[in-house]
Amino acid sequence: MAPIPGSGLAKGLAVTLRTMTRKTVTEQYPDAQPDLAPRTRGVIGLFEENCTVCMLCARECPDWCIYIDSHKETVPAATPGGRERSRNVLDRFAIDFSLCMYCGICIEVCPFDALFWSPEFEYAETDIRDLTHERDKLREWMWTVPAPPALDPGAEEPKEIAAARKSAEKLAAQQTPPVTEPHADEQVRAAEGPTRAQGDSQQQTDQPRPSSPSSPSSPSSPSTSRPTSPPSDRPAAGDRSQPDPSASARPGTEPQPKQEGQE
Repeated sequence: MAPIPGSGLAKGLAVTLRTMTRKTVTEQYPDAQPDLAPRTRGVIGLFEENCTVCMLCARECPDWCIYIDSHKETVPAATPGGRERSRNVLDRFAIDFSLCMYCGICIEVCPFDALFWSPEFEYAETDIRDLTHERDKLREWMWTVPAPPALDPGAEEPKEIAAARKSAEKLAAQQTPPVTEPHADEQVRAAEGPTRAQGDSQQQTDQPRPSSPSSPSSPSSPSTSRPTSPPSDRPAAGDRSQPDPSASARPGTEPQPKQEGQE
């Protein structure tokens, strides 16, 4: 089927009409700052403390826009008789943003998390040579890097945080003086202290409370206000060798003689 003449022109005019009737969404920059995405690639920030001068970022950069200079220093042995070690010290770290194509390879290959993306993009210069940012300028961009998103509830703790906490605890243990342990008898006494206090309180709660004089005491409850009687000379219930003196004291009763054959 042959196309209708002028159908393409009609389709183009229809798109134009639909666009003309929509509301404009133009942002008035620079009076109003744009709302950027959290992972916007604006400029690269340097966290100098994490850089070990491994040169991975400079070797992997496809534009060769990263310049690094360093020197070696000898670190004395930590223990007597130990071996001295050497480490790299960073002298220069610069990125030429006139050559950078913002691929992010340098940030991905960094094994020690020394490079980060910052959403800042307002660093235009009138001279192209001013687009080479040295490490001081890159350090200033580091403070504009947004915080990383929160971890999942069941995620493991980052290795960097765990290593930093371990080193901080080790340093604090070295700075605090050793605590002298108490003697064995003091430890036993401290352990028995709460038990004794608890036993005393239990004894105090087990004692019966004295009844008030206004309310009569029930026959089932013992009276604590009654004075104790002096000990009597009455023999025990099981002892039958002595006669019962109470029997002779009863009025109207006479002692009966024992019959023979009765014990």
